[in-house]
Amino acid sequence: MKYTLIILNFSLIFSMSGLELATKMEERKKPIDTMSKSTMEITKKSGKKRNLKLINKSKDNSSKQMLWFLEPKDDYGIGFLKIEKNNQPDFMSMWLPGFNKNRRIQSQNKSDSFMGSDLSYEDMTNRDLEEYNFKILSDEVPCKKDSENICYILSSIPKDEYSEYSKHKTWVNKNTFLAIKEESYDKDNKILKYKEIDYILINEYYIMNYLYVKNVQKNTSTILKIENIKVNNGFTDNLFHQKNLKRVPVE
Repeated sequence: MKYTLIILNFSLIFSMSGLELATKMEERKKPIDTMSKSTMEITKKSGKKRNLKLINKSKDNSSKQMLWFLEPKDDYGIGFLKIEKNNQPDFMSMWLPGFNKNRRIQSQNKSDSFMGSDLSYEDMTNRDLEEYNFKILSDEVPCKKDSENICYILSSIPKDEYSEYSKHKTWVNKNTFLAIKEESYDKDNKILKYKEIDYILINEYYIMNYLYVKNVQKNTSTILKIENIKVNNGFTDNLFHQKNLKRVPVE
C-alpha cells in the first residue's frame, strides 16, 4: 500500500501543469502585510558602486506597496507607490520632493529602470496568473550548484505587449514552491537578466531578504538586502495613497 501511494504521488507531481505550479507559488502562506528596511547596492559597468537606503511598507503580497528613500542625501524623501489592479493597468507613481510633484509611471514605461538599478518597474510587480502563459520545462534539476534541493524550471511568457521580456525561466523549489533563481529574456529571446533570491523564515512565512540581479547585456548588477522585517502590522488600504508619500516614516 505504501509503495503504491508513493508511485501515485510521484505521478501527480510529474503531471502538474505550469499553471498549477504557478498557482501553488501564488497560494503559499504569506503575511497580511510587511514593513522593512533595505539597502540597495548598484554596481555600474565601470565597477563604481552606488548605495541607497530605504523603508518599505506593503500589503496583500506586495500588491500594495510604498517605498521611501533615506540615502543618499540627494534622494532623501523620494517615494514610490504601487497598487496592482485586476484586469486593468497597475497604478505606479513616484513622489519627487525636489520638484514637489508626483510622476505617474505609464504602462509603456514600465521597462524603465527603477532608481537607476537593474530592476525595472515591471520587476517590481507580481505576475498575475491570467497575464502569463506557464509551462514546466523540467521537474528534476538541482536548485543551485552543490545543492541537495531539487527544483522545477517554470517558463512564464507575458501576454502584455508592453513587457520588456519575451519569457522568464524560474527555478522553483519543489518543497517550498519558492522561486530560487531566474533568467529573463528580451524580445529577441536573448538573456537579459539573471536573478538569485534568498528567504528568511519569520513565524510561518518565507519572506525574501536578499535579491541579486545582474543585467547580462549591460554588465551591471544590483543587490537588495532586506532587514528589520516586521509582519502583520495592521496596515489599512488607506495608507497606500499618494498623499502619504510626502511623509517619510520615522526609522
